[in-house]
Amino acid sequence: MHCYCGNLIPYATCCGSLHSGKTLAITAEALMRSRYSAFVMANGNYLMKTHHPTTRPVKDKKAIVNWAKSVEWVKLEILTTYKGNALDTKGTVTFNAYFFENGKVDVIHEASAFVKEENRWYYLGLSQ
Repeated sequence: MHCYCGNLIPYATCCGSLHSGKTLAITAEALMRSRYSAFVMANGNYLMKTHHPTTRPVKDKKAIVNWAKSVEWVKLEILTTYKGNALDTKGTVTFNAYFFENGKVDVIHEASAFVKEENRWYYLGLSQ
């Protein structure tokens, strides 16, 4: 089975290795993909751990997990990336995340900001 994030490799060697902590995301896009897979799997611990502490919605973990479980995730579409490579410390990933809810397909369209600190990428939130 291909990974939930859309990469054509197995989950275990793609986002699964990030979710288990065996590897770290090398790029902002890799973190974005792994976070999408975490939503598919309702992995609230990973979503919180990869959300920057300054913007992390600590009290909303349960609500995020409940919502992630309540929808059927369809696919992730990466539209653009700006910086966010292995040697960068900041990056932006613009994406569409499609999901099925209440009998119809809906989409989250977002330009997400990422920052790398101590060799670890974090999701900051919406890009300014």
